[in-house]
Amino acid sequence: MADQVLTRLNAVLAVARLGSFRAAASALGMSPTALSNAVGKLEQQLGIRLFNRTTRSVALTDAGRAFIAQVGPALRTIDEAMDGARAHQDTPSGTLRINAFASAAREVLAPLILEYARRFPGVHIDLVTEGQLVDIVAAGFDFGIRRIDFVPADMIAVRLGQPRRHAVVASPRYLADHPPPRVPADLLRHSCIRVRLPSGELYRWHFEKDCTVEQVEVKGPVTLDEASLARIAVLDHVGIGYFMESDVAEDLAAGRVVRMLEEWTPVLPQLALYYSDRRNSSAAFRAFVDLAREL
Repeated sequence: MADQVLTRLNAVLAVARLGSFRAAASALGMSPTALSNAVGKLEQQLGIRLFNRTTRSVALTDAGRAFIAQVGPALRTIDEAMDGARAHQDTPSGTLRINAFASAAREVLAPLILEYARRFPGVHIDLVTEGQLVDIVAAGFDFGIRRIDFVPADMIAVRLGQPRRHAVVASPRYLADHPPPRVPADLLRHSCIRVRLPSGELYRWHFEKDCTVEQVEVKGPVTLDEASLARIAVLDHVGIGYFMESDVAEDLAAGRVVRMLEEWTPVLPQLALYYSDRRNSSAAFRAFVDLAREL
């Protein structure tokens, strides 16, 4: 019975955190039907409605919001106690939840996360990407991955990889018909692949050279919200794109794209894995931190 209550409580917290029954079910490794039944049974047990549901959205009721505010810290205490018990294990097991920017996740997926999965097959990695900064402790994550300058001051940080840069690129075919830009302002005369931020705002391309900073609100035929889609558009000769260097490194090496304005894209701060201080961390948690430091 206690296990059922914990399952239902975790289901409610996941829906509240992710704003979606389907996303919550995926995060918890449940079917959407099983998760919906778990939430429904808890609502029936409490005699209140925790969520207002429509075919398009899910939102906490006032009663649900108050319930989450009370039960959330208690469940975190239980999780910490379980982590403390697992700390005595010799073999890493269980689940690690990680929150990251999508661009950061692409950079560390192979060298860190997939390498960890190969070394410790008894651990399940739940990676969530989103464009907004979140409180990883309040949201139930073990780790966050962001630029080092975005890491909260009260977190422990492990620097990852090398310094990074942006890259402005276009296909040789596009440049055959359009003279390459020499300064950022020249981009206003080009077809560019625009990017929309999670907030809904259009991203302004950022440049810097000799203490001069410029932000260009480019124009173009398409607006996208995912780097992989923008890359397809550039490779299809639609226009110029603005990427993290790592996203187009193979294309640059193979000559599929040409880099421009390189002197205007300075080195950026490194990525960092960060986490809150834990007195009794699990074997899986410690192994992940050790691998991050190793790599």
